[in-house]
Amino acid sequence: MADNKQGRKPRTTTTIVVLSLIAISALSAWSIGQESGQVSVGYGRFKQILNAPGATLRNVRIGRNDIRADIVTRDQFSGFLADGRSDSLRTTPLRVVRVAGDDTLLSRFDTQLGGDYQIEEDSPIRAAAQFAFYLIAIVATGLIALLSMRRIMGGNSTPFAFGRSKHKVYVHSDAARLTFADVAGIEEAKAELREVVDFLKTPERFQSLGGRIPRGVLLVGPPGTGKTMLARSVAGEADVPFFSISGSDFVELFAGVGASRVRDLFREAESRAPCIIFIDELDAMGKARSGNGAGSHEEREQTLNQLLVEMDGFDTNRGVIMMAATTRPEILDAALLRPGRFDRTVVVDRPDIEGREAILQVHARSIVMGTDIDLRKVAALTPGTAGADLANLVNEAALLAARRSRPAVSMADFDEAIERQSVGLERRSRIMRPEEKNRVAVHEAGHALVACAIPGSDPVHKVSIIPRGMAGGYVLQRPDGDRSLMTRSDLESRIKVALGGTIAEEVTFGEISTGATSDLQKANDIASRMVREFGMSRLGRIYLSSAEMNYLPGGTGGDGGVCSEATAREVDLEVRFIVDNCLNDVRHLLTDGRSTLDLIAALLVEKEVIDGPELLSLLTASSFEMSEAARKSLLEVAGSRG
Repeated sequence: MADNKQGRKPRTTTTIVVLSLIAISALSAWSIGQESGQVSVGYGRFKQILNAPGATLRNVRIGRNDIRADIVTRDQFSGFLADGRSDSLRTTPLRVVRVAGDDTLLSRFDTQLGGDYQIEEDSPIRAAAQFAFYLIAIVATGLIALLSMRRIMGGNSTPFAFGRSKHKVYVHSDAARLTFADVAGIEEAKAELREVVDFLKTPERFQSLGGRIPRGVLLVGPPGTGKTMLARSVAGEADVPFFSISGSDFVELFAGVGASRVRDLFREAESRAPCIIFIDELDAMGKARSGNGAGSHEEREQTLNQLLVEMDGFDTNRGVIMMAATTRPEILDAALLRPGRFDRTVVVDRPDIEGREAILQVHARSIVMGTDIDLRKVAALTPGTAGADLANLVNEAALLAARRSRPAVSMADFDEAIERQSVGLERRSRIMRPEEKNRVAVHEAGHALVACAIPGSDPVHKVSIIPRGMAGGYVLQRPDGDRSLMTRSDLESRIKVALGGTIAEEVTFGEISTGATSDLQKANDIASRMVREFGMSRLGRIYLSSAEMNYLPGGTGGDGGVCSEATAREVDLEVRFIVDNCLNDVRHLLTDGRSTLDLIAALLVEKEVIDGPELLSLLTASSFEMSEAARKSLLEVAGSRG
């Protein structure tokens, strides 16, 4: 469990504010009732009214601070009363602030009224009530401001803690303590961080030789690869406190708050050394500073400057290690990455098949597994997934088994969970018309047939026309192994497989449908990258994309590849040339294999799902020429099931 630095307090502020407002309302009503209908005028204006002919005073009451009277005026004096009405004769109650020491009016009252006026002394009760009114008004205003600031800063914050850090502290006594045994699939990253663990455990071994541990370790990689878990495992392995905070928790609306929180974080961390400070999503506060002062965010830059100062000022030999994680290292400020700050970068990448199997074994410890489960096969069916994806996969398989009231999780549950994760939820409630079902079957049969015929494509594991997610059907392919490099022929094979569905519709029905949108997008994206980034075109070995190291899906991290209009036209023509060549090859293949295409489509309409062994049997019976890799893979699948 996390140890919040600020404790939970009773929420009585709202009650106090409500009671104060009720008291203010009552006093206001009393005050209004005392002076209802009165018109306040200045002392000088009051004297002008008295000196004018036609003004008569009645019920004069002279107090210590004011004069109250009923004045009868003609219509020519109504402008003095600022109400705009022009009655021929009217009576208006007046209240005038009295000027201390001016007794000239008293003689006028004696002459005009014959002494018919009343001298009033302020009542102690009324004076106390006015004092209470103003006091409660001030207190209520302060409480309202306090409540508003708490809403801005967060539920449990106070103005005195506004500049304090919002970090959480994980200590070694926590039940959720993590160690390197709980982290799998990223062995290289763990090996890099063992040095940090050794320093925190035995710092004298490094200090005796004059060595200095890196001040900061930056973990970079795609989302879900376990960067935060890896940082926590370092703290758990070294048995030291772990200060965790997000980069967005530093930046606030008010200037100077972020810098104050940075100072408070480092101050407390040094008081509890040895420890680890971990900042998640560092790019939220560490983005490169703008060269244009008018376009910069002053509060964020002040926070970043304070972080740079603190990292440059504290001594790692005191036992404070700085760690941070980001998915966008290309936008970080260069001052953060220089030696002496974050001077070691550890890449936490997506795991290979060995790593995925190890991750599955870690997460499978918490579920009841059946005897038919092969985690190696599950790892082979999930290329490109991260640790968070695999953890969710195991949990989804367990939920499916519980939903079906099974005593243990079976391989069928894992297969269903993989399809849910890669394609989407099954939608059997979606009813397709017979002609739509036939077209979807032809479309998916085209994908499967091209994948089995083209060398270098991933082998087919399953073909289905049951709607899942946004797809009307799908072809699930299982790669033979992880690939870090791809050749031009490999990329062209992927383009051809993507185009197999729309060409199958064209060959069978003479026209295509709108279901090929995602396939066309995928094919054109691959062809564009071949031209712009990989130099696999007639334009030569050029690089036109400004994409930098960005682990966020769909991001480029650059300006989108700026080039001249003439070059952009040549790029577009070359992309079209690559796609057209692949289209011609696929059209020729499906035209020659039209009979096999019809057989696969008919079987899909009948059964809705075809697995690898059934597809192998059908292709063999029709004497279709498969690629050697596809034949070998389908034989392996059939052997494992038979």
